[in-house]
Amino acid sequence: MAEKVKIGFIGAGGMANAVHYPSLAKMEDVEIVGICDLDEKRLNETAEKYKIRNRFTDYKEMIRKTSLDAVYIIMPPHHLFDIVIECLKNKLNIFVEKPPGVMKEQTKQIALLAEKNHCLSMVSFQRRFSPVTVKARSIVEERGPIIQCMVTFVKNYTGGPYYDGASDILTCDVIHAVDNLRWMCGEVKRLRASVRNLYMDYDNSFNAIVEFESGAIGFLVSNFIVGKRIFSQEMHSKGISAYIEPEVRAVIYKDNKEEGIILESSEVAGSKELYHIGGFYAENRHFIDCLKDKKNPMTNFTDACKTMELVDRIYHSEI
Repeated sequence: MAEKVKIGFIGAGGMANAVHYPSLAKMEDVEIVGICDLDEKRLNETAEKYKIRNRFTDYKEMIRKTSLDAVYIIMPPHHLFDIVIECLKNKLNIFVEKPPGVMKEQTKQIALLAEKNHCLSMVSFQRRFSPVTVKARSIVEERGPIIQCMVTFVKNYTGGPYYDGASDILTCDVIHAVDNLRWMCGEVKRLRASVRNLYMDYDNSFNAIVEFESGAIGFLVSNFIVGKRIFSQEMHSKGISAYIEPEVRAVIYKDNKEEGIILESSEVAGSKELYHIGGFYAENRHFIDCLKDKKNPMTNFTDACKTMELVDRIYHSEI
């Protein structure tokens, strides 16, 4: 691969502009050589901001006319599948936001095609890359493997179904928490779940107790009709516990001592920018490094299939 990794972007919306463009723009070994969006105003504003010369409203034209090492496809899940398949048929490496489709079968098929065409892939489960979470986990695991974990993801959401019903809250959003459980404790042996719709005509409450193959126990706590948005993690090992809000801080308690070790998220990340604190820069760096080393990233399509399968199991393992 050339000295600079050549990236094409399909999508110039809010999420891409908030975290992915600024992350890649900071990397000296990356060049964004093409950008595509149907909204020409948004397309040109993003292209001007990041000095991207090649601009397209047809992604197939971008693929034909630019030489790319990888394509970022950043858009809602129900728009992903056909575009990802086309890029994989052109043997391009792929980065997508979560979820990697609206159902497990879509993820399975893109994973199979990526493997067949020897394409590298990554799904943006950036919670695995949050600097303060990664550091807290390393401190906890100095005492031994995680024996109990919990991820809480709650919101006050009173809008309609996600994307007018094209996707659902668990698959589209709470999947972050589901994937985090796998990342902390490994693969799932069995689980029991509660899925409810509270005050709305769509499911918005998801809770589960999970037994992992390692013997660890995990808890998913999610409800989108409560007081405010909170995403938090807990990790416990022998004589040590970590309580984490990735965008704020982690507090680690050891051996029954009242005072905990405080890790401020901005200090660990070395920045107050959300794309650093939230793990977006780190996951993008991981993807670029994997492209250069020609190895599949941690959250590749095949791995993402396991998280999508766990989403399905939550729906079908009700108490």
